[in-house]
Amino acid sequence: MAENNEFFREVEEDYRRDQIAAIWKRYSALIIAAAVLLTAGVGGWRYWQHAQRERAEQASEQFDKATKLAADGNSAEAERAFQSLSADGTGGYRILARFRAAADLSKRDAAAAATEYDKLAADTALGDGLRDLARLRAALIRIDAADPAPALTSLQGLATPTGTFRHTAREMLGLAALKKGEYEAAGRWFDQIAGDAETPQSLRQRVEVYEALVSGGTVTVTEAKPELAAPPPMTR
Repeated sequence: MAENNEFFREVEEDYRRDQIAAIWKRYSALIIAAAVLLTAGVGGWRYWQHAQRERAEQASEQFDKATKLAADGNSAEAERAFQSLSADGTGGYRILARFRAAADLSKRDAAAAATEYDKLAADTALGDGLRDLARLRAALIRIDAADPAPALTSLQGLATPTGTFRHTAREMLGLAALKKGEYEAAGRWFDQIAGDAETPQSLRQRVEVYEALVSGGTVTVTEAKPELAAPPPMTR
């Protein structure tokens, strides 16, 4: 019985070898081509990863250099460096450079900076959070303009209950209303801040001051009247 089992096992092994040989003879070219492609694919992927790491390191160095130029007051050189990085840098640093360039530009040309933030806000390649941040920056620049209506409209859109930057937007809207003497409107914005469970503690403390100003209403300053001069002493 054991001899029969051994015989059948040898026959099965021979059959498997014949099958493998037949498959190799028929598909050897395809198998070799697939192996070559797999090796090339792995090598290409590793090369791409290496190239991406190098580009990221270069972009990091360029961003640090541009930031240092801006800090040292070399605005023109810093602007050129940020523009170069925003055009040729890797994804993250390219976006960061665009935001930083707009921030530096706001120190010299507020209107132009707001326009740059508008471009970022309209860039559908960016995530919603970054686009909202650009809208917020543009609105904060324009809120003190001769016509603040567009900025206020933008801030109202950001002040929704689920807005990432709703806290800042509500604070700015409340302060704008307070500045115009619209105490009821200001109070509504400040109440929204106070009633939001996610409002930062530092903002809650500021809101207490704002609400005190709202409850105080308009402060009227009257001109102080001079005291009446005392009559001269009577002489005999």
